[in-house]
Amino acid sequence: EHAASKRRELQACTMTSIRQATVDDLIYMQNTNLWCLPENYNMKYYYYHILSWPQLLYVAEDHKGKIVGYVLAKMEEDEPAEQHGHITSLSVLRTHRKCGLATSLMTSSHARMTETFDAEHTALHVRKSNHAAFHLYSQTLKYDINDIEKGYYADGEDAYDMRKYFKNRPDKFLSEEERAEKAAKMAAEAEAAEKAEAAEAAEDGAVEEAAATADGAGEG
Repeated sequence: EHAASKRRELQACTMTSIRQATVDDLIYMQNTNLWCLPENYNMKYYYYHILSWPQLLYVAEDHKGKIVGYVLAKMEEDEPAEQHGHITSLSVLRTHRKCGLATSLMTSSHARMTETFDAEHTALHVRKSNHAAFHLYSQTLKYDINDIEKGYYADGEDAYDMRKYFKNRPDKFLSEEERAEKAAKMAAEAEAAEKAEAAEAAEDGAVEEAAATADGAGEG
């Protein structure tokens, strides 16, 4: 049974292709997003992307024509002096993970950012708790942590603001080891801040509990 499962996984990987997205793909991209991610978007937002930056949207399509993954990307408009892209959303169905599709989708979009828009870099946000995605971005795609945005997500979770430089990297004179050390330091600082916040919250809770107990004793 295990061998059969492996064969099916291999078949799913080898019979999937990457291509540029079309308007007809948007509904299937949205469905994939709803299945896989807590951050969801209305259809108008997908149309905004494909009408503005059709070159940057890619899908993974299986041999039956089913959309099993996508990347939704755009160029940032708030800093016209420095052209840079942004990965809005990336998702691959569980049935087609560990096939390298996420990497292929991302590299396809990266290539068009540089070829079409001459992008300096691209950026994205990822949940601190999403270790698999963080590993993909930091280890496979060579993104670096630029900042940590507190409470970025609707549920209050922090996000890593990550960037991948195509050229003119600000820390281009740093070695790979130094960049890794910088990223590890930022992650450690974020963890320490998180622990301090948790300790402060626990202390506040203890104070409130003690006050409530005192009030109760006074009433008696």
